[in-house]
Amino acid sequence: MTNLTVPFVDFRPMEKEIRDLLDGAYKRVIDRSWYILGEEGKAFESSFAQYCNVKHCIGCGNGLDAITLILMALNIGKGDEVIVPSNTFIATVLAVTRVGATPIFVEPEIDTFNISPNKIESAITSHTKAIISVHLYGQVCDMDAILDIANKHNLYVIEDAAQAHGSLYKGKKAGSFGIAAAFSFYPGKNLGAMGDAGAVVTNDEDLAAKIRALGNYGSDRKYHHIYEGVNSRLDELQAAFLSVKLDNLDRWNKDRKRTAKAYLEGITNPSIVLPKVIDETDPVWHIFAIRCKKRDLLEKHLKENGIECAKHYPTPIHLQGAYTSLGYKKGDFPVAEEISETELSLPMFYGMTDEQICRVIESINTFKP
Repeated sequence: MTNLTVPFVDFRPMEKEIRDLLDGAYKRVIDRSWYILGEEGKAFESSFAQYCNVKHCIGCGNGLDAITLILMALNIGKGDEVIVPSNTFIATVLAVTRVGATPIFVEPEIDTFNISPNKIESAITSHTKAIISVHLYGQVCDMDAILDIANKHNLYVIEDAAQAHGSLYKGKKAGSFGIAAAFSFYPGKNLGAMGDAGAVVTNDEDLAAKIRALGNYGSDRKYHHIYEGVNSRLDELQAAFLSVKLDNLDRWNKDRKRTAKAYLEGITNPSIVLPKVIDETDPVWHIFAIRCKKRDLLEKHLKENGIECAKHYPTPIHLQGAYTSLGYKKGDFPVAEEISETELSLPMFYGMTDEQICRVIESINTFKP
């Protein structure tokens, strides 16, 4: 093998191509001297709503705030239960407990990492108000099955699409299925800002208006406060950067799919379990997650060969110190625990060279557990 090293993520190929446009966006904002709730935010919200094939987009501070604002707007709080996957980033659950509701964990499918529709119905009680479907790693959940269950029990479906910008399910974009969807524009996302940022998308006009007010101190107009709101707004600079990047998102996602295809076809080591793509979906591969029973040895092997990797997520939420009050113990959610002990995320970013991709594949295929 060569001495080529491969980072887990590298923004430079992307940013090099659009540097002049980013500089122009920055200059545009400075020249206007308007930094909150201005024309850049309106332009991005309109473009992103159109991109997601929904009617409304409301920018906010980050992905956690986006989920929280949806829950607040739906009046979900103390005494209510919200179904969440046991395998997800903690922000999904933080939003639920932040509004005073109780998260009810449902296990994922081991081969797709997403919540198992077959296990949702048994978790529903008279206190259940919503199901949060997390499109983890960039693959949309089985939304037909989830929506059928929700409609049967009169529940809201909220999409956590923080990792699924541009993902498709039966030809429809992530974010266009539920009552509302939350997006994160954390810099590492497929559509990432130059700092923290987020958004909510929805087809419900009244809900959109309420979410916009809630994120602006509960105000529908200046000094007129109709809700106990928060301060969570998408600033003009991040909106301007996001508009530039949105114009390139599909092209960048296509490149990620090229890398994923090479991994899926080229990784042949029998000790590696490759991710499964469910029928009629088109994931955008925010994360390329493999599983290996000797995950830590594999990670060490790859590191020794110059390949950077990451774990998503090494400790499941029910075993995190933040949620000891929920009373769960090891063994309560064995699928999430197995994923946490075996998952490894491979390098995945726009602009990976063929040499880098081949280096990753070759290094994995030479691993001997």
